[in-house]
Amino acid sequence: MKVSLITAVYNRQATIASAIRSVAEQDYNDLEYIVVDGMSSDGTDAVVASHSDVVTKSIREPDGGIYDALNKGISASSGDVVGFLHADDLLATPKALSAVAAMFDSGNFDAVYADLFYVDAANPDRVVRYWKSGSYNVGKFRRGWMPPHPTVYVRREIYNQFGMYRTDHGSAADYECMVRLMVAHGIRVGYLPQVTVKMRVGGESNASVANRIAANRADQLAWTLNAMKPPWGLRFTKPLRKLPQYWRKPEA
Repeated sequence: MKVSLITAVYNRQATIASAIRSVAEQDYNDLEYIVVDGMSSDGTDAVVASHSDVVTKSIREPDGGIYDALNKGISASSGDVVGFLHADDLLATPKALSAVAAMFDSGNFDAVYADLFYVDAANPDRVVRYWKSGSYNVGKFRRGWMPPHPTVYVRREIYNQFGMYRTDHGSAADYECMVRLMVAHGIRVGYLPQVTVKMRVGGESNASVANRIAANRADQLAWTLNAMKPPWGLRFTKPLRKLPQYWRKPEA
């Protein structure tokens, strides 16, 4: 099974090399790695070019933001399943992609997700938060749950059938896509109970109170756009779901 991994990047010269190295360390060979650079001006393109032995396809052109770039990557991909690695992030272990592929092979899944570490931006070995996503039940979406987007891999045919990311939905485009695919269309989803991604702390939707309010509105809209009534209290239950991440300890 061929895995397509996509990194969308813009001016991340300081971190893109570590992301690429984590891909190079993977023990899974049937891999296509695509980097979509939105015309970085800080030397990111030179770093990507220096790793041409790892990067299968490099796209460098203006884009309309991260989700437009991810859509370009999906359109350029040829794998059976598609996943994403942000330019600031790392695949957690050299066996991360092997585990994802084995999970797809073990069941009749359209998508697979896993667990995630939030790590210190300067020291990715220091875990700040632990997002243990838990077993899959589509009903959990109505209680504020969603899978960690950086750990989600989806069969490419699903994107072809039900669409990619809405570029008009801001930082909640990942949530809208998951609601559309998993809730509205009921695709078959499997949970891989291990950490596959280390994500450096940050995130546009959590950067300020104003952004959080805007994200809450976008979360509500994600349901109405898909002809479903938003769950009652979503603006509270979705943020509250994050609280256990702060005191949960990494498993040995």
